[in-house]
Amino acid sequence: MKFYRLISLVFTSLIALHSYTCFAYTSEKIVVVTNPKNDVELLDKKGLINLFMGKYSAFPNGKQATPIDIELETKLKAQFYKALVGLPPARVNAYWARLKFSGRVKPPEIEMTIDDVKQRLEKDESALAYIYESSVTDKMKVVYRFD
Repeated sequence: MKFYRLISLVFTSLIALHSYTCFAYTSEKIVVVTNPKNDVELLDKKGLINLFMGKYSAFPNGKQATPIDIELETKLKAQFYKALVGLPPARVNAYWARLKFSGRVKPPEIEMTIDDVKQRLEKDESALAYIYESSVTDKMKVVYRFD
């Protein structure tokens, strides 16, 4: 019986931790941005999923899209994929490991920090990235907002 109580306690603690983590993650809004010269004005969630999960490699207008992940912003990345597809980063990484092995699709390109993303967006019209709304500058165009 003690074993089952311990398991129950651990399970309850994990649920509480998950609830706290979800609450902590919602502190700042995430937006998806691109270069202001990009013809795309708005994307829907399904389109974002298709781009960031490798189903499509082009925007709805047919122009090349380059989704970008931010490697060192682990909290932001976790929030983004949780909001986008409901998965934690470990599951997203496992998904990409399987797809990369098959050689069929290419995962999002990687930039290390939000500042690196900002520089990339200034130079690359095909770039598409997620950032905190407070980090948006006049050199970016918001194409999707998570509520």
